[in-house]
Amino acid sequence: MKVAVQLYTLREYLKRPADIAASLRRVRALGYQAVQLSGLGPIETDELARILRGEGLVAAATHVSWEELGQDLEPLVERHQRLGCQQTAIAAMPEEFRHRDGYRQFGEQAGRVAQQLKKAGIVLSYHNHSFEFERFGQETGLDILYRHADGGLSAEIDVYWVQHGGADPAEWIRKLSHRLPLVHLKDMAVVDGRPVMAEVGEGNLNWPRILGALEAAGTRWYMVEQDVCRRDPFESLRISREHLAGWGIS
Repeated sequence: MKVAVQLYTLREYLKRPADIAASLRRVRALGYQAVQLSGLGPIETDELARILRGEGLVAAATHVSWEELGQDLEPLVERHQRLGCQQTAIAAMPEEFRHRDGYRQFGEQAGRVAQQLKKAGIVLSYHNHSFEFERFGQETGLDILYRHADGGLSAEIDVYWVQHGGADPAEWIRKLSHRLPLVHLKDMAVVDGRPVMAEVGEGNLNWPRILGALEAAGTRWYMVEQDVCRRDPFESLRISREHLAGWGIS
Protein backbone atom coordinates (compact mmCIF):
# COMPACT_ATOMS: atom_id res chain seq x y z
CA MET A 1 0.00 0.00 0.00
CA LYS A 2 2.39 2.68 -1.22
CA VAL A 3 0.25 4.76 -3.58
CA ALA A 4 -2.27 7.27 -2.26
CA VAL A 5 -4.41 10.11 -3.61
CA GLN A 6 -3.69 13.62 -2.40
CA LEU A 7 -7.30 14.72 -2.02
CA TYR A 8 -6.48 18.35 -2.85
CA THR A 9 -6.77 17.10 -6.44
CA LEU A 10 -10.51 16.56 -5.83
CA ARG A 11 -11.19 19.63 -3.66
CA GLU A 12 -14.13 20.77 -5.82
CA TYR A 13 -15.81 17.41 -5.12
CA LEU A 14 -15.30 17.50 -1.33
CA LYS A 15 -17.46 20.39 -0.17
CA ARG A 16 -19.97 18.49 2.04
CA PRO A 17 -19.89 15.19 3.95
CA ALA A 18 -22.07 13.52 1.31
CA ASP A 19 -19.69 14.73 -1.43
CA ILE A 20 -16.72 13.45 0.53
CA ALA A 21 -18.30 10.02 0.96
CA ALA A 22 -19.19 9.77 -2.75
CA SER A 23 -15.73 10.91 -3.87
CA LEU A 24 -13.89 8.53 -1.55
CA ARG A 25 -16.00 5.70 -2.95
CA ARG A 26 -14.86 6.66 -6.46
CA VAL A 27 -11.24 6.88 -5.31
CA ARG A 28 -11.44 3.34 -3.93
CA ALA A 29 -13.06 2.13 -7.15
CA LEU A 30 -10.03 3.42 -9.07
CA GLY A 31 -7.90 1.00 -7.07
CA TYR A 32 -6.33 3.39 -4.58
CA GLN A 33 -6.16 2.16 -1.01
CA ALA A 34 -5.00 5.31 0.78
CA VAL A 35 -5.47 9.08 0.75
CA GLN A 36 -3.82 12.22 2.02
CA LEU A 37 -6.41 14.41 3.68
CA SER A 38 -6.43 17.94 2.24
CA GLY A 39 -8.95 20.24 0.60
CA LEU A 40 -11.96 18.80 2.43
CA GLY A 41 -14.96 20.85 3.45
CA PRO A 42 -16.28 20.75 7.03
CA ILE A 43 -16.75 17.25 8.39
CA GLU A 44 -16.55 15.73 11.87
CA THR A 45 -13.44 13.64 12.46
CA ASP A 46 -15.40 10.59 13.59
CA GLU A 47 -17.63 10.74 10.51
CA LEU A 48 -14.60 11.00 8.23
CA ALA A 49 -12.95 8.07 10.00
CA ARG A 50 -16.14 6.03 9.58
CA ILE A 51 -16.32 6.81 5.84
CA LEU A 52 -12.68 5.88 5.35
CA ARG A 53 -13.13 2.57 7.15
CA GLY A 54 -16.29 1.81 5.21
CA GLU A 55 -14.51 2.32 1.90
CA GLY A 56 -11.40 0.38 2.96
CA LEU A 57 -9.19 3.47 2.72
CA VAL A 58 -6.24 4.41 4.93
CA ALA A 59 -5.53 7.99 6.01
CA ALA A 60 -1.87 7.91 5.03
CA ALA A 61 -1.19 11.56 5.88
CA THR A 62 -2.72 15.01 6.22
CA HIS A 63 -1.77 18.55 5.30
CA VAL A 64 -1.75 21.26 7.97
CA SER A 65 -1.11 24.98 7.90
CA TRP A 66 1.74 26.66 9.74
CA GLU A 67 -0.85 28.72 11.60
CA GLU A 68 -2.46 25.55 12.96
CA LEU A 69 0.90 24.31 14.21
CA GLY A 70 1.37 27.55 16.11
CA GLN A 71 -1.66 26.78 18.28
CA ASP A 72 -2.27 24.14 20.93
CA LEU A 73 -1.14 20.87 19.33
CA GLU A 74 -3.38 18.60 21.42
CA PRO A 75 -6.48 18.90 19.14
CA LEU A 76 -4.32 18.11 16.09
CA VAL A 77 -2.78 15.10 17.82
CA GLU A 78 -6.18 13.83 18.93
CA ARG A 79 -7.62 14.21 15.43
CA HIS A 80 -4.77 12.22 13.91
CA GLN A 81 -5.11 9.51 16.54
CA ARG A 82 -8.83 9.15 15.81
CA LEU A 83 -8.04 8.88 12.11
CA GLY A 84 -5.26 6.35 12.69
CA CYS A 85 -2.89 8.71 10.88
CA GLN A 86 0.78 9.11 11.81
CA GLN A 87 1.99 11.50 9.11
CA THR A 88 1.30 15.18 8.44
CA ALA A 89 2.98 17.87 6.35
CA ILE A 90 3.12 21.65 6.34
CA ALA A 91 1.32 22.65 3.15
CA ALA A 92 3.41 25.78 2.49
CA MET A 93 5.69 28.29 4.14
CA PRO A 94 4.11 31.67 4.94
CA GLU A 95 5.42 34.52 2.78
CA GLU A 96 7.03 36.36 5.68
CA PHE A 97 9.70 33.63 5.93
CA ARG A 98 10.68 33.67 2.25
CA HIS A 99 14.08 35.33 2.57
CA ARG A 100 17.56 34.14 3.59
CA ASP A 101 17.18 34.52 7.34
CA GLY A 102 13.52 33.54 7.18
CA TYR A 103 14.42 30.07 5.91
CA ARG A 104 16.71 29.66 8.91
CA GLN A 105 14.01 30.84 11.32
CA PHE A 106 11.38 28.61 9.76
CA GLY A 107 13.66 25.57 9.80
CA GLU A 108 14.47 26.05 13.48
CA GLN A 109 10.85 26.60 14.46
CA ALA A 110 9.48 23.75 12.34
CA GLY A 111 12.15 21.44 13.73
CA ARG A 112 11.01 22.19 17.27
CA VAL A 113 7.36 21.53 16.39
CA ALA A 114 8.39 18.29 14.70
CA GLN A 115 10.09 17.14 17.89
CA GLN A 116 6.92 17.88 19.89
CA LEU A 117 4.76 15.90 17.46
CA LYS A 118 7.25 13.05 17.40
CA LYS A 119 6.61 12.51 21.11
CA ALA A 120 2.94 11.93 20.20
CA GLY A 121 3.83 9.46 17.44
CA ILE A 122 3.28 11.87 14.52
CA VAL A 123 5.89 12.62 11.85
CA LEU A 124 5.93 16.21 10.55
CA SER A 125 7.20 16.94 7.02
CA TYR A 126 7.50 20.05 4.89
CA HIS A 127 5.92 20.22 1.42
CA ASN A 128 7.90 22.33 -1.06
CA HIS A 129 6.78 24.46 -3.97
CA SER A 130 9.24 26.14 -6.34
CA PHE A 131 9.91 29.40 -4.50
CA GLU A 132 12.18 27.54 -2.03
CA PHE A 133 14.72 27.09 -4.85
CA GLU A 134 15.66 30.75 -4.90
CA ARG A 135 19.42 30.89 -4.42
CA PHE A 136 21.21 32.73 -1.65
CA GLY A 137 24.87 32.42 -2.58
CA GLN A 138 25.68 28.73 -2.92
CA GLU A 139 22.51 27.54 -1.18
CA THR A 140 18.82 27.44 -2.01
CA GLY A 141 16.17 28.38 0.49
CA LEU A 142 15.33 24.69 0.90
CA ASP A 143 18.97 23.89 1.70
CA ILE A 144 18.94 26.54 4.43
CA LEU A 145 15.60 25.33 5.81
CA TYR A 146 16.70 21.71 6.25
CA ARG A 147 20.19 22.62 7.46
CA HIS A 148 18.61 24.43 10.40
CA ALA A 149 15.78 21.97 11.08
CA ASP A 150 18.25 19.81 13.03
CA GLY A 151 16.96 16.49 11.79
CA GLY A 152 13.56 16.83 13.42
CA LEU A 153 11.67 17.88 10.30
CA SER A 154 11.01 15.34 7.55
CA ALA A 155 10.32 16.05 3.89
CA GLU A 156 7.44 15.67 1.48
CA ILE A 157 9.15 16.38 -1.84
CA ASP A 158 6.85 17.49 -4.67
CA VAL A 159 8.65 16.40 -7.83
CA TYR A 160 6.77 18.79 -10.13
CA TRP A 161 7.62 21.84 -8.05
CA VAL A 162 11.27 20.81 -7.74
CA GLN A 163 11.47 20.65 -11.54
CA HIS A 164 9.55 23.94 -11.81
CA GLY A 165 12.16 25.51 -9.54
CA GLY A 166 14.94 24.48 -11.93
CA ALA A 167 16.26 21.68 -9.71
CA ASP A 168 16.57 17.91 -10.18
CA PRO A 169 13.83 15.88 -8.42
CA ALA A 170 15.88 12.69 -8.22
CA GLU A 171 18.85 14.58 -6.76
CA TRP A 172 16.66 16.17 -4.08
CA ILE A 173 15.13 12.80 -3.24
CA ARG A 174 18.65 11.46 -2.73
CA LYS A 175 19.67 14.54 -0.73
CA LEU A 176 16.75 14.09 1.68
CA SER A 177 16.59 10.29 1.54
CA HIS A 178 17.17 9.99 5.31
CA ARG A 179 14.03 12.05 6.06
CA LEU A 180 11.61 11.44 3.17
CA PRO A 181 8.52 9.43 4.23
CA LEU A 182 6.20 11.15 1.71
CA VAL A 183 6.40 12.31 -1.90
CA HIS A 184 3.98 14.09 -4.24
CA LEU A 185 3.91 12.72 -7.77
CA LYS A 186 2.66 14.72 -10.73
CA ASP A 187 4.18 15.25 -14.15
CA MET A 188 5.23 18.34 -16.09
CA ALA A 189 4.23 18.82 -19.71
CA VAL A 190 4.64 21.83 -22.02
CA VAL A 191 1.68 23.52 -23.73
CA ASP A 192 2.15 26.64 -25.85
CA GLY A 193 5.66 27.01 -24.49
CA ARG A 194 4.63 26.95 -20.83
CA PRO A 195 4.96 24.22 -18.17
CA VAL A 196 1.68 22.65 -17.11
CA MET A 197 0.75 19.94 -14.64
CA ALA A 198 0.06 16.55 -16.16
CA GLU A 199 -0.82 13.03 -15.10
CA VAL A 200 2.10 10.86 -14.01
CA GLY A 201 3.63 9.43 -17.18
CA GLU A 202 2.02 12.00 -19.48
CA GLY A 203 4.76 14.62 -19.27
CA ASN A 204 8.53 14.99 -19.40
CA LEU A 205 9.80 14.14 -15.92
CA ASN A 206 12.43 11.41 -15.76
CA TRP A 207 10.39 8.79 -13.95
CA PRO A 208 12.96 5.96 -14.01
CA ARG A 209 15.41 8.20 -12.14
CA ILE A 210 12.75 9.56 -9.77
CA LEU A 211 11.30 6.15 -8.89
CA GLY A 212 14.74 4.62 -8.52
CA ALA A 213 15.73 7.35 -6.08
CA LEU A 214 12.48 6.89 -4.12
CA GLU A 215 13.03 3.15 -3.86
CA ALA A 216 16.56 3.72 -2.58
CA ALA A 217 15.24 6.29 -0.08
CA GLY A 218 12.64 3.87 1.28
CA THR A 219 9.88 6.44 0.89
CA ARG A 220 6.71 4.98 2.32
CA TRP A 221 3.87 6.87 0.62
CA TYR A 222 3.69 7.94 -3.02
CA MET A 223 0.95 10.62 -3.17
CA VAL A 224 -0.59 11.18 -6.60
CA GLU A 225 -1.58 14.83 -6.86
CA GLN A 226 -2.53 17.22 -9.64
CA ASP A 227 -3.34 20.73 -8.51
CA VAL A 228 -4.73 21.61 -11.95
CA CYS A 229 -6.26 18.98 -14.23
CA ARG A 230 -7.00 19.51 -17.92
CA ARG A 231 -9.58 16.71 -17.86
CA ASP A 232 -11.92 15.27 -15.23
CA PRO A 233 -9.80 14.90 -12.04
CA PHE A 234 -10.98 11.33 -11.45
CA GLU A 235 -9.84 10.46 -14.97
CA SER A 236 -6.49 12.11 -14.24
CA LEU A 237 -6.13 9.97 -11.13
CA ARG A 238 -6.98 6.84 -13.15
CA ILE A 239 -4.33 7.63 -15.77
CA SER A 240 -1.64 8.31 -13.16
CA ARG A 241 -2.40 5.10 -11.31
CA GLU A 242 -2.33 3.02 -14.49
CA HIS A 243 1.10 4.36 -15.42
CA LEU A 244 2.43 3.70 -11.93
CA ALA A 245 0.97 0.19 -11.91
CA GLY A 246 2.59 -0.42 -15.29
CA TRP A 247 5.93 0.46 -13.71
CA GLY A 248 5.33 -1.94 -10.83
CA ILE A 249 4.27 0.71 -8.30
CA SER A 250 0.95 -0.11 -6.66
